[in-house]
Amino acid sequence: MPDDARARRQAGTGLGLVLALVCAALLLTALPHHEREGGGTCGERTVTSWTGDTALNTEFTRYGDDPTRTDDWTGGDGTHSVRLPDGRVLWLFSDTYLGQVHGPPNPAGESYAWRDPSAPLVRNSAVVMSRSGRLESTLPAPLFPDPAPNQWRWPVAARVEPRSPGSSEQVVRVLLWTRTTGAYPWIYGVPTATEVATLSLPDLRVEGIVRILGQEQVPDASRRVLFGTTAVTDGDWTYVFGGDDAQAASRPASQAYVARVPLGRLDRPSAWEYWDGSAWTARGTPGAVLGDGRGTGVGSAFTVVRDSGTYVLFTMAAGTRGLTTVTSYWACAPTGPWHGPTRGFSPPLPQGQVAAYNPQAHPALSGGGRLVLSYDVNWLDATGVSAQANLSRNVSLYRPRFVTLRLSRG
Repeated sequence: MPDDARARRQAGTGLGLVLALVCAALLLTALPHHEREGGGTCGERTVTSWTGDTALNTEFTRYGDDPTRTDDWTGGDGTHSVRLPDGRVLWLFSDTYLGQVHGPPNPAGESYAWRDPSAPLVRNSAVVMSRSGRLESTLPAPLFPDPAPNQWRWPVAARVEPRSPGSSEQVVRVLLWTRTTGAYPWIYGVPTATEVATLSLPDLRVEGIVRILGQEQVPDASRRVLFGTTAVTDGDWTYVFGGDDAQAASRPASQAYVARVPLGRLDRPSAWEYWDGSAWTARGTPGAVLGDGRGTGVGSAFTVVRDSGTYVLFTMAAGTRGLTTVTSYWACAPTGPWHGPTRGFSPPLPQGQVAAYNPQAHPALSGGGRLVLSYDVNWLDATGVSAQANLSRNVSLYRPRFVTLRLSRG
């Protein structure tokens, strides 16, 4: 129970109660509108139970291991999803292996399916799932072309929204992270810009890509903020969360940031507003809403869902536990204050030197009090030849895994 709730329980009668009511009224008046609306239902959320989602795990294994095609998805990370108006689900991935999967056994005699070490690796991909939950096809990859030499695009959160405010025509907006090749410690690229791509419906053709916020002018690359790791719609607004790359600079945790955009305007840079720590501003100088750089904060990618009046953020834990443990924070508004971290859980991992990362919620597949969460798995030494060899030798190491969570109200 939060400290302020305990204090209210301990409040006495008479003058003390009157003062408490007056203070509560003043605080309520000062809260943003969406926080006031959720006041009756907002409160602590914790994970009470979780279990592996066998159906989804099995389906991605079936599709990834299917040897009949040489140009489809066999593994990837950066897992995001969005439900399309016709009931299909579009899955988006960052670095992706194409090609064929063989075996088992593999050349080392192990009982794992394997891919050729020369299998194509592209920077992004998209896979379409049918209404019935069967993965059916990989769109031509990469779906989003490189913006320039030594740069690439990673897709993150996606939303279906009106082509323009009030329009009956819908499109898919996909947020993109642009990164640029860099020297160590930027082995995953230097943060460069946030972009938004528009996909037509129902054929999922890329119509155009718009730059939203460039970060080249921020001299410290670890302080550059890319938006889109997750997005939540609340009323007439889409709240888009982002983070910095503090962990690349050997700080224990990154910080979280938030922007907001009116529905139907994700592709319009002038419509974006950024929380600067005290107010929404059109200037692209966001202030962190979560993270002290030490014991609290987020991983390089995290996810946020809205459970009634409460925002719940899932991330890998700070420090060394961040290799195995998912933890969460909660707030009554996207700008915070955020409370936590709450009790974490450690999802199952395959044997070997592997790590979990990028927990992502999938509301399109959730419901009935259950929340579907994915996490990516990779070999720990992601820079060495051994990592590439292990990902080829055992294809299951570089695929998302899924768990189903249940949350309780504190």
